Amino acid sequence: MLAGVEYLLPVYRQANTYQHLMDEAITGNPEILSAQELHDQAWPIVEADFQKSQQAVLEQFHELFGGDTGKASNKLEEVVSAAYYQRVDSLLVAVGQQQWGLFDPTSETVYLHPEKETGDEDLLDFVAAHTLLNGGTVYAVPFEEIPYSTAVAAIYRY
Repeated sequence: MLAGVEYLLPVYRQANTYQHLMDEAITGNPEILSAQELHDQAWPIVEADFQKSQQAVLEQFHELFGGDTGKASNKLEEVVSAAYYQRVDSLLVAVGQQQWGLFDPTSETVYLHPEKETGDEDLLDFVAAHTLLNGGTVYAVPFEEIPYSTAVAAIYRY
């Protein structure tokens, strides 16, 4: 989404090569707006697009998971390894939830703990961070919106 002085927007659009640039823009001088004010103006415009994308991921997850293709999982132990090894394309992760544990890439073992132990990290943060670092898309959603009442739902690249 662009934010800028109205007469400059068409100039940028003509030079732009980014394929996901939105048609709508915030017009005016963005330098006089705070980050919160920009967000407040942008969110109503991008929310519908964001929700549509998230819904498409949910539908694709149901299709792949229900078809037992091996291209989707809601088991954190599997998703941790897949995220680490760049296999996660899209991830739904529960907001406000934590799952403490460790991942040992050498043995590809995931250790889950009910409470935080020395050396643990939040494995939900781990899968989200690795998905993003590896070019995947992450949707942080309420726990109730993730299929099958789990904290994660992942679609794999392969």
